[in-house]
Amino acid sequence: MPSQRVEEKLTILADAAKYDVSCSSSGSKRKNTNKGLGNSNGMGICHTYTQDGRCVSLLKILLTNYCIFDCAYCVSRKSNDVKRAAFTVDEVVDLTISFYRRNYIEGLFLSSGIFKSADYTMERLVRIAKKLRTEHKFNGYIHLKAIPGASDELIHEAGLYADRLSVNLEMPSEMSLKKVAPEKSYADAYKPMNYLTETIQGMKEEKKVIRKAPDFAPAGQSTQVVIGASPESDLDILGLADSLYQEQKLKRVYYSGYVPISDDNRLPALAAPPTKRENRLYQADWLMRFYGFAKDEIVDKTNPNLDMEVDPKLSYALRHPEMFPVDVNTASREMLLRIPGIGVKGVDRIVKARRFNQLRREHLRKIGIVWKRAKYFITTADRNFIELDWKPEILRQQIIWDQQPKGANQLALF
Repeated sequence: MPSQRVEEKLTILADAAKYDVSCSSSGSKRKNTNKGLGNSNGMGICHTYTQDGRCVSLLKILLTNYCIFDCAYCVSRKSNDVKRAAFTVDEVVDLTISFYRRNYIEGLFLSSGIFKSADYTMERLVRIAKKLRTEHKFNGYIHLKAIPGASDELIHEAGLYADRLSVNLEMPSEMSLKKVAPEKSYADAYKPMNYLTETIQGMKEEKKVIRKAPDFAPAGQSTQVVIGASPESDLDILGLADSLYQEQKLKRVYYSGYVPISDDNRLPALAAPPTKRENRLYQADWLMRFYGFAKDEIVDKTNPNLDMEVDPKLSYALRHPEMFPVDVNTASREMLLRIPGIGVKGVDRIVKARRFNQLRREHLRKIGIVWKRAKYFITTADRNFIELDWKPEILRQQIIWDQQPKGANQLALF
């Protein structure tokens, strides 16, 4: 077990790491070779989920919470009066191996404050990953923070040992970043991001020709955007995310509701983090990545912010009554994906099942769709579309009512 001194560091640096939400283990399939230790395919501290839905535990820590920057939104900023700590390279390696052997974790998520310089910090992050891989034959998942300002050589070496790298943009715009973190810039953040995008794609092409070419950040790269600390609309935020997915080929954009940790007048005085808005942004992000929605179909200049009462998919359906009801027995897969209450797996099951039978209400319930929501937007072989003259506002209130817990003597609106 860690010594008392290391245990104290662990308490401080694990707590400081909780503000970085860009933590995922999806996308990597690193195998155990040569009787090494661990693998990134194992089943499940910090819990995250793989691409196929498995729960994985990661040791999530900062290398240090010392920092040369004074970002207003950050708990580790240099002017903040907090207890400071820093791990050595060997301490992080020993903790990871010790926790893995006790079956506490299956991988490592390692970020850091910036001490001395970007290269000085990045070099230590790389040494940790390299030592785990080469000396301990550790094949578990490793996620490293790519430090803006670090050299391309260090970023490249990090990609050879880490499964995923992330460069946090932090604020949804350059203007907001400059306001709360004047020492940082989008240019500094985009430089390693651009390098990773080009190198990940180049290494993929190389592996098609040379099978034994080394893996390079096989789980790709991600970023984090802080929500609620700046005035950008959801249209602005999703526009940024869309460009990152399209141009940088990011695996994930993470949205972190701003936690009020400062009385700095550059930041809004929030009573609590905007968790509902954060959740809505994740739902909208999901629609863009897996449901075929364009950003402008979710939010636009007329409706620049997401609805806090209903999810983005339902909001879209209510704004487009001309598209419904949808016949589940004949509609295209693309149209089925736009029906509230039906997820990607549900759509795939519908497409497969209707080859053999006309689908009725009971079939859809067995498939696992959310009938109490989908019923307002579909017809089945029963022809049982619920006629409400399709007045969106009335339907909106009914669905909101349906989602609330009911008392024994409460009645639905209709």
